[in-house]
Amino acid sequence: MHQILELAAVINPMPAPGSVRPDDFFDDACEQVEQQRKDYADNLEAVSFGMEADPLILALEQARAEKTAADARIRRLLAYAREFHASRRYPLHELAQASGYTNSGVRTAYTDEVVSLVKSQVNRDPRRAAETAADEEQL
Repeated sequence: MHQILELAAVINPMPAPGSVRPDDFFDDACEQVEQQRKDYADNLEAVSFGMEADPLILALEQARAEKTAADARIRRLLAYAREFHASRRYPLHELAQASGYTNSGVRTAYTDEVVSLVKSQVNRDPRRAAETAADEEQL
């Protein structure tokens, strides 16, 4: 269990003094992290015991899965910003800076499949499809 407690501490670091505002909430934040560490350790111990697997390898696999999920969220958000957000056209450099991509990376970050997924989630067509349909109606 000692390794698991250390992994829980690595995954859930304590806030640094002065990093929580207002200062009165620092103790509450530390208590919250302690609870997160306990929950994480309990879960990791149960999973590693049940699977007879190395807890560090499981923690790394979980971190990789979280990274993959975060990358997918970023791609969906970029698709939404570029294809669906009608009230404001975001400049590429702004989206690139916010997402950690390059300008060209923003252009290629998502596929038509991602656009279709976003379409199904927001329940409307992308701007380009709506613009095309409006153009066709004028003809």
